[in-house]
Order: sequence, then C-alpha cells, then structure tokens
Amino acid sequence: MASSSLPVPGKRFVIGVPYVWLTVFFLLPFLILLYISFVDQGESINPFKPIWDPVTGILSLKYENYWTIFRDGEAGELFKTIYIEAYLRSIWYALLTALLCLLIGYPFAYFIARSSASVRPALLMMVMLPFWTSFLLRVYAWKGILADQGVINQLLMGLGITSEPIQMLYTNVSMLVGMTYVYLPFMILPLYANLVKMDFRLLEAAYDLGTSPFKAFWLVTVPLSKAGIIAGFMLVFIPAVGEFVIPSLLGGPENIMIGRVVWDEMFTSNNWPRASALAVVMIALIIVPLAIYYHYTAEETK
Repeated sequence: MASSSLPVPGKRFVIGVPYVWLTVFFLLPFLILLYISFVDQGESINPFKPIWDPVTGILSLKYENYWTIFRDGEAGELFKTIYIEAYLRSIWYALLTALLCLLIGYPFAYFIARSSASVRPALLMMVMLPFWTSFLLRVYAWKGILADQGVINQLLMGLGITSEPIQMLYTNVSMLVGMTYVYLPFMILPLYANLVKMDFRLLEAAYDLGTSPFKAFWLVTVPLSKAGIIAGFMLVFIPAVGEFVIPSLLGGPENIMIGRVVWDEMFTSNNWPRASALAVVMIALIIVPLAIYYHYTAEETK
C-alpha cells in the first residue's frame, strides 16, 4: 500500500523552500544592514567600506553609529534624542492603529464568520477588494477626502454644518485614519480564519445556562479567538511601526516616524551607517519581544 506521506526528499524540499526564502530575502539583507551599521563612512560616499584590515588584522567597528541613537554627543542626556522620540512615536501610533483595527475589524470578522456559507466568498472579496488598487493611490485618495476642499469639508459646508473648512489633513487623526484603513484587512482576515472554525454551539450552551449575550461573547468567543487577535495585532503592528508613506502624505511635520528618519538619514544626509543602525535597532525592537512571547507561549502549551 502506497504511503500517503511525502518521501524524505519531498519533505526536505517543502520544508527547505521557506528557509531558503527567509535566508535570501531576510537574513542576507539584515546581515548587509548589520555590516553597514558598523562602517566608518567618514567623508567617503561608499557605505561598503571594509571594516577589517587584512594587513594589520585590525577589526574597526564604529559603535558610535549606535551610541548616537541613544545619546546626542558626550554631554547629551541619555535617551533624549530625536531618534528615540521617533521610535516612541512610531510604537505609539502603531499600537493605536492596531487597536483601532481590532475594534473595527472584530465585528466585521464575526459577521462574516456567522453569515451563510454562500455569502462568505462575496464578503471576503469585499474585504480584499482594496488590494486590487495601488497602495499609493489609496493613500492619495484620502488626501482628496480629508483636504480643506475635499469631499468631507465640501459636504459639511454644503449642509451648513460649518462655514469654513475644518483642518483634517496633516494631523494625527488623518494619519491614524489612513493607517487604519490600509491595515484593516490584515486584522479582519486572521480573525475570520479563527472565528469561522469556532463551534457556535458553545454560545447556545452558554445561553441555556442563563448567560447574557455580552457575557457569553466575552467569556466564550473572545478567549477562543485569542490566536486570531494576536495574529491580526502582529500583522498590523509590525509594518505600522516602520510605515513611511502614510505619515509622509497624511501626517503633519510633528508626526515624523522612524521610517521617515531612516529615509532622511540615508537619502538626504547620505549617512548610510546611521540609517542602517536605526533599521537594525527597529528590527530588534520588533523581533525580540516576539521571540520572548513565542518562547513563553510554547512553554505554556507543553
């Protein structure tokens, strides 16, 4: 009788493909960033200067590229730099975006999961429909909606609610609106994938035991959808931390996030080592907490 499992070479190929992908498109670029972050570029325009002298055998690593992120000069106060402010601002806006996506996306995902099987494909297609349009065009569309002479202001003034345009563009609100709109599908899809597998007879059992609908939702549905909530939160939070386009187009001058700082250091100041150090620290800020979380969750499931 033929075995249903893949042969050993087939298993190795299937398992090896994602490892090769991660090595080529994540590990190697990260190692290049890490290398550049220790280069002493000086007055040169070459960010790939050697850090090891084969003649003298001296390894020259410029740790100042990292140190200046946390302290502005020798007399500066620790953790009082524009880079730390940009990191904190990026984390704050990414958290707000993830929370807004969760509050808006959970009812959407729950409604799709509870709808009939014949309607679900159409509802899912509506969720994914924005991906058929360019990301940049969708952000520019919000500029037209939120501008002083945009759709919302024209509607408010046409109805007589306001006599002059309301400043909505280039504010904290406009940036959060744009980020929430763009990343909302990344929250809905993993939540739906988790909720659609839920046994809704558990809710009926809770109702039979005298539980109110809200209490049943909080004590039954939310705990069972914990994996979807965490997955959606990570899918939104991680790219939102390094977001560059939306803060640049919809945010104001006070909304400079770390993605814009890295861009300025690399292409305006031509300081590739500093920009690489900023990127490495940003990756560490994201990966280290994730690794710690998955380590403890793995131990809890044992």
